[in-house]
Amino acid sequence: MATTPPSPPAGETVRIDIAPKLLLENWHGERDAAALYRALAARESSPERAGMLEEIAQAEDRHAGVMEARLREMGVALPPHHLGLRVRLLVFLANIFGSKAVLPIIENFEARDLGAYRGEEQDPAVQGLAADERGHFRTLGRMSRGEPQAAQIAQHESWHRSGGGGTLRATIFGVSDGLVSNLSLVMGFAGAQADSKFVVLAGVAGLLAGAGSMAAGEYTSMRAQRELYERQIKLEETELLLAPEEERAELSLIYQAKGVPKDEAEQLADRIFANHQTALDTLVREELGLDPSELGSPWTAASSSFVAFACGAIVPVIPYFFGASVVHLAISALLSGVALFAVGVGVSLFTGRSPLYSGARQLLVGAVAAAITYGIGRAIGAGTGI
Repeated sequence: MATTPPSPPAGETVRIDIAPKLLLENWHGERDAAALYRALAARESSPERAGMLEEIAQAEDRHAGVMEARLREMGVALPPHHLGLRVRLLVFLANIFGSKAVLPIIENFEARDLGAYRGEEQDPAVQGLAADERGHFRTLGRMSRGEPQAAQIAQHESWHRSGGGGTLRATIFGVSDGLVSNLSLVMGFAGAQADSKFVVLAGVAGLLAGAGSMAAGEYTSMRAQRELYERQIKLEETELLLAPEEERAELSLIYQAKGVPKDEAEQLADRIFANHQTALDTLVREELGLDPSELGSPWTAASSSFVAFACGAIVPVIPYFFGASVVHLAISALLSGVALFAVGVGVSLFTGRSPLYSGARQLLVGAVAAAITYGIGRAIGAGTGI
């Protein structure tokens, strides 16, 4: 329980807007971050990358120590710490997709913390930690891209343009689409009090149609996008072959615009242009904002969209394989509700909102959609005598 801190000596000023509650929130966040980085380090196959993550975890421990000291000065007893839901989810996803898939998400949180720690409402001791958070942000950026140093300089903010964690993002939203759309379809047939075989037929048909449509659309979109990118890269290669000095000078100017001194920018451009492929990759990254090694596979995009949509769409159908009673309807609604909430929690990784808020919002959206279609099905069933 918080107590009033002692009055400052005469002639000194003190911030009166510093809330112990904010310090406690920051302390919990630092403890969560340390546990998260250690969990990721334990799953890294590269000793170098594991060491970098462990160093960040140790820094987060130091940050927590600073906050603990300030809280004790205020007379605040530290409560037990329990790992947050977001950390548990990120570790779970890292186990499935690998640490590199979640690093862009964590990088986003570090950027948010960097801005928050600079806020005027923060304790001065916390404000002094902003420089460390900036270093964590840069380190995570390098690790998430896994690029050579020159490419890191040329593409430091590329993950903002690409969206970061693209596969994970597409998977979560694909599951969400399949779950909401097929839940609505199944509830419509359930409202009409159709036999279980018709509900299953409708659910499976909706699953196949929706997943097939998603896959076809994703394939066409990704194929067109890849062909466009390949064309742009080809044009860039042609320019490099026809006017290498002009391209080198342009790259030097780009680095100078980023704050690199002219002499260093010239030397860096010379080193990059010593190798044709390195020069092309760097120009493509810098001028086009593209990663030549990650243009995307149309077949991978299509298959992952199909599977993600199907995984969400099958949830409300499962109970109807065993009957169409009120009990089966209740089980379907319960399973779908749990899945909707879980999807909302997953979405919170990208929006930065509270997992509980995002889960409840997703649950509400799905429930409203299901209720509407259930009511329509009920009305149609009553009106037609089905």
